[in-house]
Amino acid sequence: MTALFNFQSLLLVILLTICTSTYAHYVFPGIMDRNKDNYVVGVFWKCARVGERLSPYVSLACLIMGASKFLGQW
Repeated sequence: MTALFNFQSLLLVILLTICTSTYAHYVFPGIMDRNKDNYVVGVFWKCARVGERLSPYVSLACLIMGASKFLGQW
């Protein structure tokens, strides 16, 4: 089943995209800031902004998703 049809998997993909984009922006800020108007890189730039500004909530959501995946296997 793809992530589009499973809501929990879709949320997991979105959270991983936000976390990865935030880390990539931290490591390579010039590349993302230069191309923020580009459609493809612009989406990742916006995800990085969400990750930077809402980092406590994003990390809490990652912990909840990780716990739900872990407890779902038991």
